Amino acid sequence: MTPVAPGAWLGLLGGGQLGRMFTMAAQSMGYRVLVVDPGSDSPAGSVADDHICADYLDEAALTALAHRCAGITTEFENVPAEALRRLAAHCVVSPAGDAVAVAQDRIREKRFLRDAGLGTAPFAVIESETDLAAITPDLLPGILKAARFGYDGKGQFRVRTLDDVRDAFRAMGGKPAVLEQLVPLEREVSVVVARGFDGEVRTFPVAENHHADGILDVSIVPARVPDAVAAEARALALKVAEALDYRGVLCVEFFVLADGTLLANEIAPRPHNSGHYTIDACVTSQFEQQARILCGLPLGDTAALAPSVMVNLLGDVWAAGEPDWRVVLREPRAKLHLYGKKEARPGRKMGHFTVLGDDVGRTLETARTIQSQLFAAARGTA
Repeated sequence: MTPVAPGAWLGLLGGGQLGRMFTMAAQSMGYRVLVVDPGSDSPAGSVADDHICADYLDEAALTALAHRCAGITTEFENVPAEALRRLAAHCVVSPAGDAVAVAQDRIREKRFLRDAGLGTAPFAVIESETDLAAITPDLLPGILKAARFGYDGKGQFRVRTLDDVRDAFRAMGGKPAVLEQLVPLEREVSVVVARGFDGEVRTFPVAENHHADGILDVSIVPARVPDAVAAEARALALKVAEALDYRGVLCVEFFVLADGTLLANEIAPRPHNSGHYTIDACVTSQFEQQARILCGLPLGDTAALAPSVMVNLLGDVWAAGEPDWRVVLREPRAKLHLYGKKEARPGRKMGHFTVLGDDVGRTLETARTIQSQLFAAARGTA
């Protein structure tokens, strides 16, 4: 594709925090960004050069994007794949609608990963109550996951018995789901991959991820796994991108078993929460890389500048009002990122901070200390 020079318009479907960070990265490179999002005061819409408040399938909004923008991307996987397909008839679109459609449905995603030759946790597809009869005892205990629109632990039920599965399936309204065996994982890791339209590929350093209540809490980079496991994770993530014929930024999440075996868990066809550390800790961030691919530019260097720990800031930290951000900012190697959301709710991602260091263990200790001080203030126990 012909490279798109700074000054051009780039389109973005979605107005969340990932879109906000993409918009700011693209603007720093000299591009203008048009956001389409149904929210009137979204994180990305509030910083974009222009914002069309409309549904993602709104004909007038899609026409405006197609006519004004040299390239169009998305910031979350539940944007209708059909919108991306329609836009692709008029301009460069990254990622493609067909690739996004795979990640939008856990059933398609699990089957794709298996067919691509990656290991997964044992699973069964449940599309109706009649499928429950085929569940084998080895799949329990497990997790029943809604096939669509599940994220941050939503649409997921831990189940121990067949009756639990039946009750959970009914609680989901009888909608298609995947029952996944609970595997004895040692830790979880993720790899962010960038793949250009010319086939150039790069992977970012492997992140080790820790969750709380189904939501990412902390990402540690480099992941505390053997070098061979990290190398295999990067190779498998590239394998996923190539099997999807993916063009853009993609995250692949893995379970790591005690013997180092990697099981692919999920695909995110976009920049990822676990890749936020790249803004401060890498030569090129995942968001700049997203803009580079969309504009047909060479990929940037993904090398880490230092060990780092990223901590999510959820609305719970606002329980006693606006947090005292001096707790973060007095640490000279900490970087604070707030997403501009006006309403803080428990479990809502409001921002993050990243701590850089020379040793990953000490860096994690510093990040956890800052986190605990913020929580203590929110609970009135500081």
